[in-house]
Amino acid sequence: MSNPMDQFQEATIKAQCKQLRMPVIAAQFRSLAEQAVREKKSHIGYLEALLAAELEERERNTIAHRIKEAHLPRVKTLEEFDYTQSPNVSAAKMRELAEGGYLERAEPILFIGECGTGKTHLLTGLCVAACRQKKRVRFATAAALVNELVEAKHQLQLRRVLARWSRYDLIAIDEVGYVPLAEVGAEFLFQVIAERAEKAAVIMTTNLPFSEWTQVIPNARLCKALLDRITDRAHILETGTESYRFRRTAEKRNRPAKTAESNKS
Repeated sequence: MSNPMDQFQEATIKAQCKQLRMPVIAAQFRSLAEQAVREKKSHIGYLEALLAAELEERERNTIAHRIKEAHLPRVKTLEEFDYTQSPNVSAAKMRELAEGGYLERAEPILFIGECGTGKTHLLTGLCVAACRQKKRVRFATAAALVNELVEAKHQLQLRRVLARWSRYDLIAIDEVGYVPLAEVGAEFLFQVIAERAEKAAVIMTTNLPFSEWTQVIPNARLCKALLDRITDRAHILETGTESYRFRRTAEKRNRPAKTAESNKS
């Protein structure tokens, strides 16, 4: 049992750690001190272990905050992606992108493919990888982004909202092409993309080939200008046409039938 002096010192250290906002050191200084004695560490070695524990926890908290701030629909990583189900997607290319060089070079990324081919998972995985590098990231569907900007215009807050979007290191726009955009919405989408050109990265997913984007943005001149911005120096990856989700569902449905047939035989 510790003596009153030890208890007083521990209480003082915890109070000081609270003032300095070092909760990990407050929680671990005693156990790490005992470990240092067992391992015959020097005072400097003990201090190094304390500071390393605090920094590791702060890094975890920063990454968790970045992921929460990104507003991802689901947290999915590239490590979880099944490349065997998506032969069109290069695992080596995705690992290269995950390293983050495209962020520093402000290069766009476009995933093009039918529904269920893994576009959103790949986009989300790159967002998580960027968050792990402590980048500020924001996800939105194209429809949600346009609706937010239209609402901001009505409330005379458009400039403030556009400025907020411009501060992110990476924005990820999902489902371009699923919902046709009114001309004002298309103009807002163009404005967001144009303001980031050669300054900050954008990732987009679409189910439409570029030749069909006028279905979403009927103004041909605006559509051409948007494509010109988003494809300049871009990484363009095609995820294919066969839905992984549909194939998985079909396989699950076929399993009971095959089991029943084998039982009969």
